[in-house]
Amino acid sequence: MEYIININIPLTYIFSLFVLYKKNTIMKCLKYLLLVSSAALFASCTVVRPGQVGVKQRLGNLSDKSYTQGPVWYNPFTTKVILTSVQLKDIELSLSLPSKEGLSVVAQISILYRVDQNSVPKVIRNIGLSYENIISNVFRSSSADVCSKYFAKDMHSGMRADIELEIKKKMAETLASQGIVVEAVLMKSIQLPAGLASSIEQKLRAEQDAMRMVFVLQQEKLEAERKIIEATGTKDAQKILSEGLTDQIIKVRSIEAFIELAKSQNSKIIITDGKVPYLVE
Repeated sequence: MEYIININIPLTYIFSLFVLYKKNTIMKCLKYLLLVSSAALFASCTVVRPGQVGVKQRLGNLSDKSYTQGPVWYNPFTTKVILTSVQLKDIELSLSLPSKEGLSVVAQISILYRVDQNSVPKVIRNIGLSYENIISNVFRSSSADVCSKYFAKDMHSGMRADIELEIKKKMAETLASQGIVVEAVLMKSIQLPAGLASSIEQKLRAEQDAMRMVFVLQQEKLEAERKIIEATGTKDAQKILSEGLTDQIIKVRSIEAFIELAKSQNSKIIITDGKVPYLVE
């Protein structure tokens, strides 16, 4: 037995379903295209932050143009952006430096440097991004050449600033042409050989004792001069008094004393020895 099912579907309904399907497909495709475009857009942009410089490298060729802070657009399939810091950096080293007399002085050194902003492509091309080892090696050579001209005690005295400046100039002769600027060389800690340190301390102590003795002698000299001046003044005063006390002045003073004594209401006994006008007890 055969069953025949007749399904009568309007053509307009079928067409509507087809259009809706096509519309959804197109919307999905547009969404996918939008996502892919957004991803490609973000992948073709990098941000250069403050203190950085970006350089484009296209198919292995490095551009001579550098980019400062801000967005940088590029083709991610053929180009990349190399970011390099141009901020001030510090390298700390601990090494043994030779002195003029052949001693070894252990020193803690800080090297303050930065990459010249306009020379970033040259630095990347000639040195690369691992330039700290090169700076350290240049410093070791420069510091050995400079310190060998000075005595060990000079590194521990006020001449340290001169040594630092000479090392900086020596390093600049090699690194400045490569685009690396050395801002300062700081010798933070100096450890002299034990025997030399003891000798320097003894010398300084002897110098301090000598300075103290000079001060004491100066004080004693001033005190002696003060006593001489005081004795001279006393002598001169006594001489003046002795020269000024004549018999006439003594008589006048005795009369004045007698008059003052007579004014008193108390009883008095006046005895004279015959040499002076009056002698009172």
